[in-house]
Amino acid sequence: MKIDLTETTSSKINQALVSARRAIGTPAIGMVLTLVIVTDEENAYDALKSAGDASREHPSRIIAVIKRVSRSPRARRDARLDAEVRVGSDAGTGETVVLRLHGELANHAQSVVLPLLLPDAPVVVWWPEDAPADAAKDPLGALAQRRITDGYSAERPLDELAVRAATYSPGDTDLSWTRITPWRSMLAAALDQQPAQVIGVTVEGESDNPSCELLAMWLADRLAVPVERTYSGGPGLTAVRMETKNGVIVLDRADGSLATLSMQGQPDRAVALKRRDTAELLAEELRRLDPDNTYESAVKFGVEKLHTGGEVKAAAAEKPAEGEQKAPAAKKAPAKKAAAK
Repeated sequence: MKIDLTETTSSKINQALVSARRAIGTPAIGMVLTLVIVTDEENAYDALKSAGDASREHPSRIIAVIKRVSRSPRARRDARLDAEVRVGSDAGTGETVVLRLHGELANHAQSVVLPLLLPDAPVVVWWPEDAPADAAKDPLGALAQRRITDGYSAERPLDELAVRAATYSPGDTDLSWTRITPWRSMLAAALDQQPAQVIGVTVEGESDNPSCELLAMWLADRLAVPVERTYSGGPGLTAVRMETKNGVIVLDRADGSLATLSMQGQPDRAVALKRRDTAELLAEELRRLDPDNTYESAVKFGVEKLHTGGEVKAAAAEKPAEGEQKAPAAKKAPAKKAAAK
C-alpha cells in the first residue's frame, strides 16, 4: 500500500502510517529499529531495495531522506516536504517513508526525521554515498547509535579511509570493512588449523579498493608483522599469502566467487567466497549495534603509521596510475619503491 503526501508535515506522515497499518490489518508495530537512509534521487531506488531486502532479517522502519536543493533563489526559500508512505508488500517486512525535502528545509532534515523515529528503538543512519566527513557530528548522524558509510563509493576511496580514521566515533562503521568479514573469518580459521608464527603477509587486490587496504591494516595490526600490498586487476580482493615458519598459507580468489585455500601438508580446498551484494552487507551490520572496536583499531592503524612517518611497501604487480595514493599497510619500503608517507 502506498500513500502520497504533498506539502505535508511529520505529524500527517505519522497519521498516514497508522491509517495504512489499520487498512491492511496490522495495527501492531513489530519493528526492531529505525533505518535512516540519506541519499539522492539517482541512488534512492537501489538503496531502498537493499534496505527492503535487509529488513526481511531486521524488520525496520525505513526512512529515506532525499534533499531536493534547487539553484533558483526563490525555490531555495520555499521550504516544502513531500512524502511517500509504503506499508505491506510495498515495504518488505516493515514500513518505508520516503521524504523529499525542498528548499531551506533540506538543511534541517533532523527536525523532520526526529518525530518519525520508532520510540525506544535504536536508530541507524546509512549514507550509500556522499557521507559527511564527520558522521557522528552530522545532524542526522547525531540521532543514531550506529552510522554506516561506504568508502568504496567515494571519489577517492583511499583518502576516504584517512577521513574515517581521523573522525571515528564509537558506532561508526563502513561497508568496505563489512565486505572483508568472510576473508577475516577464513584467515583466522586457517591459522587455528595450522598454528605457527606468521612472519610476513602479502595482500593482493585492486589498487583503489578500500577493503583491500583495511584487510592489510587489520593483518598488520593483529599479527604485528610486515604486510606487503600488491596490486591486481581484481575483482576486489584476489589473494592473501601468509608466510609462517611451517610454510605458506594462501587464500586465492581469482574470479570473485570461488577461492582456493592452500596450506603446507594439506590438500587444496575450494572455499565459497563470493562478492556479496549491498543488502547482505547491510543485514550483517544491523546484527550488531555496539561499537566495533576491531574496525576502529584497523582503520586507525594504517593512517597513524602514515602520519607518524611510518613507511608502506607497495611492490605492485601492476603499477598504479601516476598520482594514485599508495596502499596504507605497515611495511618498510624496499629500495625499488619509494615509501608512501
